[in-house]
Amino acid sequence: MSFLGKIFTWWNGATFGTMLWSARNGEHVGTDAQGNKYYRSKDDSAGKAWAQRAHGGERRWVIYNGANDASRVPPEWHGWLHQSYDELPESHLQPAKIWEVDYTPNATGTPGAYRPAGALERGGRRAAATGDYEAWTPDA
Repeated sequence: MSFLGKIFTWWNGATFGTMLWSARNGEHVGTDAQGNKYYRSKDDSAGKAWAQRAHGGERRWVIYNGANDASRVPPEWHGWLHQSYDELPESHLQPAKIWEVDYTPNATGTPGAYRPAGALERGGRRAAATGDYEAWTPDA
């Protein structure tokens, strides 16, 4: 992304100001497999006092590696962000199961989105109605 894009856009990752603020006020605590970086408040001053009043604990946040999409946060980091537990997720990770699949991005609104039969994007043709349906008419 260009330098101007980092300054003015928030939807393609963190802005320059957010990254600078995170570096000054946050303590980097970890990175997930997708490259998202996780922070918590570094100081015990007003910011932490505000977070404790508003959220019941320290302030925690994520800087996405790429597009800002909340579905890219793995479950173990989601629990940490929402203060379900205080320890870092590495201490809660279970061994990967053989049936687990890798992350796939949310495709809603993209050409790769699921479109069922009858959707306008697939031609808009639905299956013909069978005899078990009778349309309502105002005369009846």
